[in-house]
Amino acid sequence: MSDGMFRTVSGLRSGYDPDEVDEFFEHARLVYEQGPPGTVSGKDVRDVAFEMVRGGYVTSAVDSALDRLEAAFVARERAEFVAEHGQQAWMDKLGEHARTLYGRLSRPDGDRFAPPEGRHVGYEAADVDALCHKLVGFFDNGVALTAAEVRAVTFRRRKGRDAYGRQAVDAFVGRAVEVLLGVE
Repeated sequence: MSDGMFRTVSGLRSGYDPDEVDEFFEHARLVYEQGPPGTVSGKDVRDVAFEMVRGGYVTSAVDSALDRLEAAFVARERAEFVAEHGQQAWMDKLGEHARTLYGRLSRPDGDRFAPPEGRHVGYEAADVDALCHKLVGFFDNGVALTAAEVRAVTFRRRKGRDAYGRQAVDAFVGRAVEVLLGVE
């Protein structure tokens, strides 16, 4: 049973499964403190998912802790990489990751991602396009943008041709966060 790392939701509301969350954070802490390096990465932290259960942990509190944990793992990955290969190699690696975003960023508004399949709900294309404009400003003009700002963006739900499929957008946003964390 959970040892209470986070606050739980009240009443009959749902939150993240406390046992799953506690197990993940304990494992991540042990790996971070005792290694071996590389067995948990920032991407692993970003991609973790927990079941929703009644009386579970408050999702916003866990998500905030995951954001901090991801940043810590990325900072460690960066330090290890720079120590072995040098700062310029790290920047080159980030540049390669950033270039993978440009295919989408260079497309016109409304045409950056495929619509959701069938009757599935996707994201409002205009909302996603607005984030893409911010990313272009960051990459092309040096406009300030942080991983936290990108994580905080919310997209309205939408169906149909004027929507973007969630899975591709989520993967794209994850890669953008990875790049931004790498330079922070």
